[in-house]
Amino acid sequence: MLIFFLQPIAFGAWLPRIPEVQQALGLGPAGLAVALLGLPCGTLLTLPFAGPLVGRIGSRMAILSGFVLYSLAVSLPAFAADPMMLFVALMLVGSSLSFVELGLNVQADAVEKGTGSMIMTTSHGFWSVGIMVGSLIGSALAGLGLAAHWAIPLVAVVVLPLALVVANVLPVYAVEAPKAEGQRSVWALPSWALLGICFFVFGITMTEGAMADWSAIFLRDALGAEGGMVGLGYSVFAAMVAAGRFGGDTLKKRFGAVNTARICGTLALVGAALLYVSPNEVMALVGFGIIGLGVSVGFPLAVTAAASLGDRAASANVAILSFVALLGFLVGPPMIGFVAEHFDMRVGIACLVPVLLVSLLLAGRLAVKKTPALNSPEADIPGVI
Repeated sequence: MLIFFLQPIAFGAWLPRIPEVQQALGLGPAGLAVALLGLPCGTLLTLPFAGPLVGRIGSRMAILSGFVLYSLAVSLPAFAADPMMLFVALMLVGSSLSFVELGLNVQADAVEKGTGSMIMTTSHGFWSVGIMVGSLIGSALAGLGLAAHWAIPLVAVVVLPLALVVANVLPVYAVEAPKAEGQRSVWALPSWALLGICFFVFGITMTEGAMADWSAIFLRDALGAEGGMVGLGYSVFAAMVAAGRFGGDTLKKRFGAVNTARICGTLALVGAALLYVSPNEVMALVGFGIIGLGVSVGFPLAVTAAASLGDRAASANVAILSFVALLGFLVGPPMIGFVAEHFDMRVGIACLVPVLLVSLLLAGRLAVKKTPALNSPEADIPGVI
């Protein structure tokens, strides 16, 4: 839980600086949207290889090595001198994130299976607290006048040694050694059961990506917010995501994964509608908070469902889930940016409503029964996609 908390702090410090970088580079909404594609592109290009690698080296080693690379890369966007440099810098951030975040999710699943305790949504709750703390630190440093190219490296340097100490004492669980003859191609198609889970989480991650990339822009352009206020939208969103995730394991025990997902999906739709009609910053912050509650448990519930399918190794299914889910981050920000370019930011944010509705309709896909495929020797091979 502590390593989940530490991982996103430096990235959270970057989010309030996006309007500052946009202004410095002279980018419009569409131009910024294209530049922001770098992060999901880097992640998507790396994830097909991250699954097998994490399966071979183990989740703890993936977290240790990934954290070092990520801490070096996360500062690069603040130094971008043009849109292409910003795109490439964010690609490197996304590539390093794929290893450390996949390692985190596989580790949490291993702890659940090894101890019999539900910790997935709570662990993601600590992640949300971490990114909220990071965004608050970023807003505070911006308010103090510290330039982004000083502030973000400072945060990364402080967090890295703490993270390495914590990651080094994570428990290790024995897995069966890979058998080369049982492996199949990394490009093999996922099962229908896994695809249903992936499409469920698509709208969730698209919304999370939109909040990360556009919440500050929305407050500034649609409502005229200034200064530290522009970063509060994401801070409120992240705080309520954390609150929802801390209660997610309890809700899952009481109502089941499907009903929990449906309750939260309805809240997300209400929050998106409220954000669209909000007349002032206060109402918008309420909307951000409701959306945060609504999307809070979607991804951790999907990770548990995908890891429990049993048709192949958990690391392989989680890697595929992460790959497809990251398409939400890939599609969401540019779609909102292009719509905002031709209409306005409110209409851009309204694009979240139909995809959240699809996620709500697919919540039933989380009712997964563990049914290992017949004649599937790769099911027990860690890291095989």
